[in-house]
Amino acid sequence: MLSKTQVKYIQSLGQKKSRDQEGLFIAEGPKIIDEFLTNPDVRLRQIFALKNWTDANRSKIGNIELIEIDEAELERVSQQKTPNLALAVVEKFKTNELPDLKNKITLSLDTIQDPGNMGTIIRIADWFGVENIICSNDCADIYNPKVVQSTMGSIARVNIFYTDLQNWLTRNTEISSYATALSGKPVDAIGKLKEGIIIIGNESKGIRDDVLQLAKEKISIPKIGNAESLNAAVASGIILSHIC
Repeated sequence: MLSKTQVKYIQSLGQKKSRDQEGLFIAEGPKIIDEFLTNPDVRLRQIFALKNWTDANRSKIGNIELIEIDEAELERVSQQKTPNLALAVVEKFKTNELPDLKNKITLSLDTIQDPGNMGTIIRIADWFGVENIICSNDCADIYNPKVVQSTMGSIARVNIFYTDLQNWLTRNTEISSYATALSGKPVDAIGKLKEGIIIIGNESKGIRDDVLQLAKEKISIPKIGNAESLNAAVASGIILSHIC
């Protein structure tokens, strides 16, 4: 049975301040935990799980602390509306803030604040083989439980870091950057790119002017219907499908 201290500690990792202090985050559900267990770069500290999950997966656990709990306890510590069998406490990943951008497509996110969008963009980047995502400091925290869940394990395979985006783009002008905008060159006219930085803007406001001005070219997704705009994650997927 979990103590009140254990419950309070796990619950605290739902908050960014606690995640930053502890260097830990929460991952929930069999799918993502199984992905993490098979990835040598992921360090799991503890797994809290129902008996049927522990019985089926005990051989995979190794030296990770495994604590069997009941459904009521899982509901108390879960960040989800519908808890799913297991919850893991995981060490934050090491990030490379000086990645090699040459001959690669890189995503740059300006003020993406919706956790679901952030997680889905990470998953899309992983699908298209994008190794690096550079986020403005005001983007959603990638260790937010909703972000982690939306990535479905891709968070462990993509290098992601936060920085002053304007300054970072200024320091990396040798790599051409392409800003997504409602008015710009149609993405299907750009063709396949071997190298470039693709800038994706805020869900409602788009890319900030000071960042937009640093782009070599504006690109857009041709509009046929009457929708005012596209979801940031959907736009990321469409653009990467054309240029990768």
